[in-house]
Amino acid sequence: MPESNGDFNQATPMIKLLPNARLSNRTSPLPIAVLMAGLLVLAGCATTPPAPDQALQAAEMAIGNAERDRAPEFAAAEMSGARAKLAAARDAARNEQMVQARRLAEQSLADAELASAKAEVAQATAVNDEMQKSIDALQQEMQRNQEAH
Repeated sequence: MPESNGDFNQATPMIKLLPNARLSNRTSPLPIAVLMAGLLVLAGCATTPPAPDQALQAAEMAIGNAERDRAPEFAAAEMSGARAKLAAARDAARNEQMVQARRLAEQSLADAELASAKAEVAQATAVNDEMQKSIDALQQEMQRNQEAH
């Protein structure tokens, strides 16, 4: 096995032949360029998330259901929010911001469902109040009939 001193001594004549050559620790720009090109190719392969068509349709359907439930009458703020978020979701989808479009469509759906729930509670409360008035009226009539007999 040759000693490392012998290998070094054999390399020194090359250095003597090239007196103006400088040895440097700089790396070649070629590997960096290849790495950058590879990253660009990978970035190009990354696809945009799919359009949130189902989320948009679900939000539209929920808004339609809320309108049939008379939600604008009982939960105007939630309905307004649902419509605004649906419009913003559509804009985001047109601008290919699919993640934001999906998020806004889901928020629109939640706002519309909340509006429907509030409308149902308000309507149930109104029915309950009417029933209570009817019960009170019947009880008063029963008391009058008992007093009359």
